[in-house]
Amino acid sequence: MQIVIALFDRFTALDAVGPHQVLHHLPDAEVIFAAERVRGITDESGTLTLQSQASYADVPRPDIIVVPGGPGQAAQMTPGPLQDWLIEADKTSTWTTSVCTGALVLAAAGLLTGRAATTYWLAMEELGRLGAVPKRERYVFDGKYVTGAGVSAGIDMALALAGRVAGDEEAKRIQLAIEYDPHPPYQSGSPATASPETVAPFVARSRFARV
Repeated sequence: MQIVIALFDRFTALDAVGPHQVLHHLPDAEVIFAAERVRGITDESGTLTLQSQASYADVPRPDIIVVPGGPGQAAQMTPGPLQDWLIEADKTSTWTTSVCTGALVLAAAGLLTGRAATTYWLAMEELGRLGAVPKRERYVFDGKYVTGAGVSAGIDMALALAGRVAGDEEAKRIQLAIEYDPHPPYQSGSPATASPETVAPFVARSRFARV
């Protein structure tokens, strides 16, 4: 089972690495980081670089596609290497998934039109403008399309997907293997639970804000 995680400049590290940490445990999984060409791809912080192991042309028919988000997503919204590959690879994929603003890339490719989907909380309106039906959920399944909310939700999405692919017991074993048992010290992981004072600066500087 070939799982391809797409990379592009200024991706968010956990969007890609979180699902990788889960999905590589699946039986017979071959997880490949791919980009427009084989090279080092640097994340949004500029401090972490992942090596793409293949070009998109090298992996035309993956079983599972994972598209991360991050500030670099904005440059992936029009026809180009990622969009072109995604549209073709989706025709034969078993699952097409995203994390965070990776959902906007799927939507821009026309893959989420009329479908329920989620994304980073500040990008929900943009997701709707691109034709999807936004849902404020941790992850959303609609047919073969699976979308995760922001950043850390990629782990939840990947575990839920693992359950669909290999069964609940296998997914539970993976969860235990990575000791995924979050107990955050604060209740600020969602705009629904964070204080207005915490939320306001994010809204003020959001790249998705419209005048």
